[in-house]
Amino acid sequence: MESYTEYLSLNTKKRCEHVNITAQVQEIIKKSGVKEGLCLVNSMHITSSVFINDDEKGLHSDFERFLNTLVPYEPISQYRHNDTGEDNADAHIKRQLFGREVVVAITNGKLDFGPWEQIFYGEFDGRRKKRVLVKVIGE
Repeated sequence: MESYTEYLSLNTKKRCEHVNITAQVQEIIKKSGVKEGLCLVNSMHITSSVFINDDEKGLHSDFERFLNTLVPYEPISQYRHNDTGEDNADAHIKRQLFGREVVVAITNGKLDFGPWEQIFYGEFDGRRKKRVLVKVIGE
């Protein structure tokens, strides 16, 4: 069994953003040489996530509206975490809702997805450099 690890660096322009990282993950799988196995993709920051869904602009707008309705950024005084001087309690909660990681099967050297599935990095407290771990395991 082989194992290959690589890190993606992301730095979003906006505080909240969804970035399609599918092509980057597929390229890492190609470099790994693994034909059959699994690929773990996880955010290495507690205010961002990795998730799988459709790459459709309206849907991503719906995600943002849903999250901001359920867990609004302001007023920042509504969150005890922000009593420490932080202003990102909402981002921590949004990460919990969208999850930390995904695991995708690799078949014939490619991500084995259902129709329309893509991998996204979800940023909830951006505008600074963050990392995503991609670990490929298989043969």
